[in-house]
Order: sequence, then structure tokens, then C-alpha cells
Amino acid sequence: MNRYTARRMSAVAALLLVAGALAGCTNDSLADKYAASEEQGYVAGDGSWQEFVPGERAAPVVYGGTTSDGAAISSDELVGDVVVVNFWYAACPPCRAEAEDLEQVHQKYAEQRVHFVGVNVYDQAETINSFNSEFGVTYPSIIDVNDAEVRLAFADNVPPQAIPSTLVLDREGRVAAVIRGVADPSVLGAMIDRVLEENAA
Repeated sequence: MNRYTARRMSAVAALLLVAGALAGCTNDSLADKYAASEEQGYVAGDGSWQEFVPGERAAPVVYGGTTSDGAAISSDELVGDVVVVNFWYAACPPCRAEAEDLEQVHQKYAEQRVHFVGVNVYDQAETINSFNSEFGVTYPSIIDVNDAEVRLAFADNVPPQAIPSTLVLDREGRVAAVIRGVADPSVLGAMIDRVLEENAA
């Protein structure tokens, strides 16, 4: 068994352990504020973030799926642009806490060929669309609860329990940065800026 196969099998096993009782939100102080008043079980993420210089980045991540609006979306159509991928689900208090901030960052960079793609790991279309309406989220979200294909594609960077997590992909589709926990908009913005600058050089 090669290392790649072993990593994939390990990722599948981890996803199976959390299927049906998906949890995982950060232990960030902002998350604690929401968790204190919402008795919803979730595993705390470590709240860490990490950036990778171009020479340290792994191969482009191949992913795709159907959004809550019924549209197909895939990594192939986004190559050439910077992409922000956010893993979330509606009942996760920190996911709710960061939703409006993510939308604001999305709007800020919308004209700079930066795409935001949500990956909902637990809900179906009706719940996702209701969440988006409540929080004013306008970017699409892939429904990943049925087959977990997107989670598997990003398993090296986003452990199953680390929800929410947000990644910045460079124009080749490689992971350039990852935030495991609530995404601070200033940190996320700085990550996006650095990727935009390197591609403009």
C-alpha cells in the first residue's frame, strides 16, 4: 500500500466516524460565546492557520459537486482564478458567527477574480438556502453530505472535525492557505492579498 492510498483510507475512515453526527467547530473565543447559549454538540477545532509558499504547495485539488441551487460547479472551471473554499453547516454556531464576515470579504474581492465556494457537510438544499437568506450569503455552496467527495479531496488540509475551515487556493488550484476554525476577515483578506500579489508578479 503506497502512502497516497494509506492517506485516502485514513481520511475515509475518519469521515465515516463522524458521519451522521457531524460536529466540529472551533474553540475560538468567538465560538465559545455562541456555544454557551446553544447546546449543540461539536468537536472543537484548534483555530490554527497556515500558509504555504508556492514551492511548498501540493498538487492542485480536484473537486466538484452540485450546489444548493442545483447548479454544477467544479475545480476545472475555476482554474486561473483565486478560490476561497469554506467548509460549514447551518447548525454550527461558529459557522453562523463567521457567515456575514465571509460574505463581506467575498464582496470586497468579487471584482478581482476571487471566487468563494461553500462546502456544506451536513445539510440539504432547503436548509442551506434558508441559512444563506438569513445571513445574506450570496456565493454558492456545494452539498457534500451525500458522498463527502469534497471533504475527501481536501482531507490532507481539513480534518473531519475541523468545521468551520476556510482555504485559499491559488490560480493553479493548489492550497495556499488554510484557517481551521472561525475565519478572521483581516487574516483571510491578507492571505488572499498575498496570493493575488504572487500571481500578478
